[in-house]
Amino acid sequence: MHLVYADEQGKVYDHPDLYGIARSGNDFVELLDDELIPLPAGATLVGLPHTRPVGMNPSTGKMQHLPGAYQAVGALLPQGFTRFYVPGYTKTDKTQLFPLFGYTAVVWKDGGFYVAAGQSDDPEPWNPENCDRNVLKLEVDRILDKYPENRLYKHLSHCALEYECLTSSNTFLQRLEGAVPVSFSCNAGCYGCISEQPDDSGFVAPQTRLKFKPDVEEVVQIMLEHLKTPQSIISFGQGCEGEPSTQAKTIIEAIKRVREQTQLGYININTNAGLSDHMRAITDAGLDLMRVSTISALDEHYNAYYKPRGYTLKNVEKSLKYATDKGVYTSINYLVFPGVTDREEEIEAMIGFARRTGLKLIQMRNLNIDPDAYLALIPPAQGEIYGMKTLLEIFRQELPDVVVGSYTHVPPVASR
Repeated sequence: MHLVYADEQGKVYDHPDLYGIARSGNDFVELLDDELIPLPAGATLVGLPHTRPVGMNPSTGKMQHLPGAYQAVGALLPQGFTRFYVPGYTKTDKTQLFPLFGYTAVVWKDGGFYVAAGQSDDPEPWNPENCDRNVLKLEVDRILDKYPENRLYKHLSHCALEYECLTSSNTFLQRLEGAVPVSFSCNAGCYGCISEQPDDSGFVAPQTRLKFKPDVEEVVQIMLEHLKTPQSIISFGQGCEGEPSTQAKTIIEAIKRVREQTQLGYININTNAGLSDHMRAITDAGLDLMRVSTISALDEHYNAYYKPRGYTLKNVEKSLKYATDKGVYTSINYLVFPGVTDREEEIEAMIGFARRTGLKLIQMRNLNIDPDAYLALIPPAQGEIYGMKTLLEIFRQELPDVVVGSYTHVPPVASR
């Protein structure tokens, strides 16, 4: 398993002698065969700016930097895959932060690229190669012609065509999970937020946040257009908006009006669930699915990343449990990072959290962040680090009634 690296022009090479290694947290680690899978369809190789690649000399077992003007390489994985390790590198300029993506260790093995990851869900529904851009453009034009006054459709057309966001693309292709953003404000200050960054953060937000308050009619039009099959899902809470529950009044009215006209499909909310009173009201309006974003079940870690305004992790737990008790199919959008999520104390806390809230699904989502910046932000490890592969095995053993996946699913018939 040979080191993969790139030159300044972006050309990728495999080293004839040095082996590829990886990072778990701040620690360099050797890779094992059972921790590698072929580079998945839809994955992308990227150079890591301002880095030096680190490999291992198989003769001595020592780690060493690759000399010359080269940079480390990582893989960006599609939905359905959980990374086990971050690429092996050191920074040449620690003030420079990586773009907000989830970087996975990659090596050259048996004549092809391999990544340190495992499949945690069926990747095909969210494989970007399955989105025909020509068909999408036709459908965007058709919908915009049908609803020329709907500002939300205009906003989503930009997300679909410019950012190539698959959820917004689904809204126009009328398949799988579609998007209906509603909020321009948020009650958290997430470190590395993808839609809004303070000027001094060092990060560049890759998306533009929604800048207006949608009318209920605009929201209803999108929901009714998408909810035309029993398996369709329409979701509040997108990467291009703030916290959707801050617009609870709009969401509640929209759900009620839609359910007066159709019972098809599922209404979902992606939320931080901190506004417990709002979440109860949204649940009672007729919510079917709830996905709560979290990075940890430990207060110190959670607060360091989310910087919650006016709520605590207890509020999040309270909202989840209420929704579960009301028959909502609940899940967490679990932002995972090798060397952190697989810490002993993190695993124990999350198992307890899942049991107390009655979670149905854990969605393993690779955290999009600069690794060094994130590790400097959060508390240090208190116990043993088990590894991401072992973490998945522990979850499946300790939480047999909880599905471990990668994205929102239509629940079993019996759950509805």
